[in-house]
Amino acid sequence: MKLTILGGGGFRVPLVYGALLGDHAEGRVTHVTLYDLDEGRLSAIARVLAEQGEGVPDAPGVTATTDLDEALRGADFVFSAIRVGGLEGRAADERIALDEGVLGQETVGAGGIAYGLRTVPVAVRVARRIAELAPDAWVINFTNPAGLVTEAMSRILGDRVVGICDSPVGLGRRVARILGADPDEAWIDYVGLNHLGWLRGLRVGGRDELPRLLADEEALGSFEEGRLFGAEWLRSLGAIPNEYLHYYYFNREAVRAYRTAERTRGAYLRDQQAGFYREMGKPGTSALAAWRRTLADREATYMAANREAAGIGERNEEDLESGGYEKVALALMRAVARDERTTLILNVRNGTTLGALDADAVVEVPCFVDANGAHPVAVSPLPYHAVGLVTAVKAVEREVLAAAESGSRATAVKAFALHPLVDSVAVARRLVDGYTAEHPGLAYLRR
Repeated sequence: MKLTILGGGGFRVPLVYGALLGDHAEGRVTHVTLYDLDEGRLSAIARVLAEQGEGVPDAPGVTATTDLDEALRGADFVFSAIRVGGLEGRAADERIALDEGVLGQETVGAGGIAYGLRTVPVAVRVARRIAELAPDAWVINFTNPAGLVTEAMSRILGDRVVGICDSPVGLGRRVARILGADPDEAWIDYVGLNHLGWLRGLRVGGRDELPRLLADEEALGSFEEGRLFGAEWLRSLGAIPNEYLHYYYFNREAVRAYRTAERTRGAYLRDQQAGFYREMGKPGTSALAAWRRTLADREATYMAANREAAGIGERNEEDLESGGYEKVALALMRAVARDERTTLILNVRNGTTLGALDADAVVEVPCFVDANGAHPVAVSPLPYHAVGLVTAVKAVEREVLAAAESGSRATAVKAFALHPLVDSVAVARRLVDGYTAEHPGLAYLRR
């Protein structure tokens, strides 16, 4: 079975390959093709994978290419993790938004819109090539903004594209750990959009254990989201929000922390990863060791500005483990390829799952997965405060898709202006001017 990774020179690719190395069952991935536009990054990551696979029986073969069509032909699964504009583009997105006093995070607010406007046209072109060259392939999308990009690709590929994210998985595992439950045995009631969802219950043996957590002040203060949002606010919500909702619930504090930080997150990662790829060019360097050191630092500094805004300091060691998007991807591939049925929180077309949204809207919900793909599970309705945020952000996503299709500057302005975290049409216009001046990939909006 062949897996193609788009964005194959990306820093997190070894996580996916590492998960594949532990799968020795029949029907496993036997070959991985890395596709990227940057030959230097491809070569560096291929070295890391080669070291990972040393001594592992039946390690999947690896090839690298800068030819998209070559990468797609014969693929059974396509993992998309592209970054249009690179980390330099992300850093610019953050800076331009912060100069206007609004959030520039890569998936939330103005930064997320700019990133979406750059990425959607490319993702759509990729989806068309997949439909032409690998029509039977399943596409696993990790490209951010994941929900928006999955919805764009689903207009061409239908239900054969599924979006994944490690945030809800990590949240569910942390809550299960605090409650003394096995996360693999618990049912996690999680509903929303990508980076805009709420854990509303965690059932073990048919009993919802979340009320027990919400009533325990000490337990609420013992994990990442509890410290980030505060026990009082979590009890008010009666749910545990995805960490990205900190940008909404504490927006002023988050923007202030980002504006006063020495570097934005995108600038930090740009500089950090540039150092990693430079190190790969030195003779005698262990690619795998260098990658592991860089990864550990990346995880430790995740959402550092938000933690500073909340006054909670460094991350606890037990919170450093990611949600494991690579494990989600592997479980998804196993379920589809081998009919190893499972339940995963995924980004899929809504159907009738959330009544506030139309059938084609991509949502992030628990799904039953089998050989026929991912099927969203029926969920109870969202409370009005959550409906307001979800529908407002989905409306913005639709304007981004419309702007990417039409090239309309006015539609792009509308996308920015309608976002809950952009408080002025005048600011929206200046943002569009700033982003189109900065990014050649947004030249299509100048008409």
